[in-house]
Amino acid sequence: MITPAKKRETVAVLAEKFKNADCVYLVNFERMTVKETIDFRRKLKAKSIIMQVAKNTLIKIAAKESGKFEFPEDVYVGQSAIIFGGENASEPAKIIKESFDKVERPVFKAAIIEGVVYDSTKLNVLSTLPTKEDIISGILSSLNSPISGIVGTVNAVLRDLGSVIEESAKKNVA
Repeated sequence: MITPAKKRETVAVLAEKFKNADCVYLVNFERMTVKETIDFRRKLKAKSIIMQVAKNTLIKIAAKESGKFEFPEDVYVGQSAIIFGGENASEPAKIIKESFDKVERPVFKAAIIEGVVYDSTKLNVLSTLPTKEDIISGILSSLNSPISGIVGTVNAVLRDLGSVIEESAKKNVA
């Protein structure tokens, strides 16, 4: 049995992770084999995403203590693991969905991203969100398009002007 001191320590560690996270996912990892769990954790770790297993009561207390995340009461059922995400809020969802599509585990319970709670029906939506890099790339390319057009126009004008000057010089020489 876990001692009260160990519980307090676990709550403190979890609360700190909650405070440092940009998004949090809650999954039920029941019936996952050791191999599936190890593979799932490796995929998360490769993207610098942390997964922590804890008792539902301790998760609830730590989330409340952080003041940043609070899940609805109905998600604290079964075995829970918290996935702490960084700036890219869709990356954990993509990994969860990929694993679920393959072995139907872990089961997505809920997520909190920028203060918005997403229930278990929203995994597909979350996994299709563009990454921060995709959004920045899209903005930059849309900014680049008009600039490219302007540069092409200016070059065409300069080329035409050069042609006119060249023809004029030929006429003056002749």
